[in-house]
Amino acid sequence: MYFTDRGIEELEKRRGAEEVTFEWLAEQLRTFVDLNPDFEVPVERLATWLARLDDEDEDD
Repeated sequence: MYFTDRGIEELEKRRGAEEVTFEWLAEQLRTFVDLNPDFEVPVERLATWLARLDDEDEDD
């Protein structure tokens, strides 16, 4: 188990039944980066990864 799994498990436990839009998620990520600028790169990487989930595998 990675250390981050604890946060993910807490998120799922506390808010797992909620439905959110990607618009809402994007706004929360922007707010988080505004408050925690040191996390700009990891948040950008996560957002890009989420945005490209349906893209075809580029290794083929």
